[in-house]
Amino acid sequence: MTEMLANLGLGFSTVWKIAWMTDPLMGMAWPVPINLLLCFIGCLVGTLIGVLPGVGPIATIAMLLPITFGLDPIGALIMLAGIYYGAQYGGSTTAILVNIPGEASSVVTTLDGHEMARQGRAGIALGIAAIGSFFAGTVATVIIAALGAPLTKLALVFGPAEYFSLMVMGLVFAVVLARGSILRAIAMIVLGILLSTVGTDLETGQERMTFGLPFLSDGIDFAVLAMGLFGIAEILRNLDHTETRDVVRQAIGRLLPNKQDFKQSALPILRGTAIGGALGILPGNGAVLGPFAAYTVEKRIAKDPRRFGRGAIEGVAGPEAANNAGAQTSFIPLLTLGIPPNAVMALMVGAMTIHGIVPGPQVMTKNPNLFWGMIASMWVGNLMLLIINLPLVGLWVRLLKVPYRLMFPAILMFCCIGIYSINSLQTDVMWIGIFGVIGYALIKFGFEPAPLLLGFVLGKLMEENLRRALIISRGDMMTFLDRPISLGLLVVAALLLIIALLPTIRKSRDEVFVE
Repeated sequence: MTEMLANLGLGFSTVWKIAWMTDPLMGMAWPVPINLLLCFIGCLVGTLIGVLPGVGPIATIAMLLPITFGLDPIGALIMLAGIYYGAQYGGSTTAILVNIPGEASSVVTTLDGHEMARQGRAGIALGIAAIGSFFAGTVATVIIAALGAPLTKLALVFGPAEYFSLMVMGLVFAVVLARGSILRAIAMIVLGILLSTVGTDLETGQERMTFGLPFLSDGIDFAVLAMGLFGIAEILRNLDHTETRDVVRQAIGRLLPNKQDFKQSALPILRGTAIGGALGILPGNGAVLGPFAAYTVEKRIAKDPRRFGRGAIEGVAGPEAANNAGAQTSFIPLLTLGIPPNAVMALMVGAMTIHGIVPGPQVMTKNPNLFWGMIASMWVGNLMLLIINLPLVGLWVRLLKVPYRLMFPAILMFCCIGIYSINSLQTDVMWIGIFGVIGYALIKFGFEPAPLLLGFVLGKLMEENLRRALIISRGDMMTFLDRPISLGLLVVAALLLIIALLPTIRKSRDEVFVE
């Protein structure tokens, strides 16, 4: 406990780090808490993109990756993390007021949240969503701090064989928890792994799958792939259908729930926090699954299940707590093992790699300021989001009325300028357009791009660890089965895949992910 408190103290000192900024007009230097400022910017941007339907955290983080090049790595990652969990807060505002989930994890909130708004209780729904999210986020931060050191010590005993098997298990989780067909999810992961092999082989110096094109000799840039698949493709997808926004016309009303509201919401918030926190650690769509599971639990244990779907406050409190808890505990496998559990965390791995940080257990020992600074920033960020969301509800309601046709030209221009600023290559702008069209086509044909990005990020790490394991074992493939931890991970992966292919499980899975 003493060690954890000391580490958290280091984290908070990192968040409050003071940088001296020179005023160009007055020529004076001013002390600025730079990481705190970046945390606030991330939370504000996250809330904004959560509120505006059609602009998700994956696309936003992909678009903002170029900006992080000029920032300190700790500040950049704190800002990107703030965007992710800030979007969970903003998504609930849209779900309650407009009946459109700003985020996939806010789908369940529309069922009872919008009904409450139509009954004139929008303020109470927004208030309990914000309070539940804050509580869940705070608890999740403590969980991350508590599990960080033990998991990192465990990860240090992992060799190349164990890491390879862990990544295989992670990709299997991504397949099982992906939307749509399992075969399509496998196809996307395999395609992502293949794309990760494009470029020059570092060991042999031979070019692979470059088709003689010089600009492919260094491989496909992560920022280009991410921005194309999620930024440009998202613009095309949103332009493809006309969006109708049923903004609630009733008064928002009071934001602070009364004693009865708190009494009804307290246990759902606790249960939602536990469910979301546990599922958020799972690779794949675990964080998205949390709100669905929390809603199902609340409905099944309720004395009168018929209230759900008609404005039950428990149907907002539980899923919103699960939503935020899952978003934050998904950082655990990223920070401790270097394994991204979802597409957003894959982008975070990309951001870390861009700044020369190798994701994995050595982050805690080599970059303790980064590790504990990010954990401390999550608590600060949750407090900021509570302050940002409730007093500014009126502003968010006005923003909801901005038509998407006025936003997409600015988003497109921002994508092009951002990607060009990285390497000053015209081909990068061309490639985000190509990947954007590919991403749009994948969505139209029912393929989910997120597993592709996970496959791309993990593909390079898998190849590296596969080669190391085989070099150590002198080419003996049995090394993956001879080592107990590696064998256990592969057995879990195989069982998961077999269970997911069972007809009854497959049917239940399709029902959960239907939109």
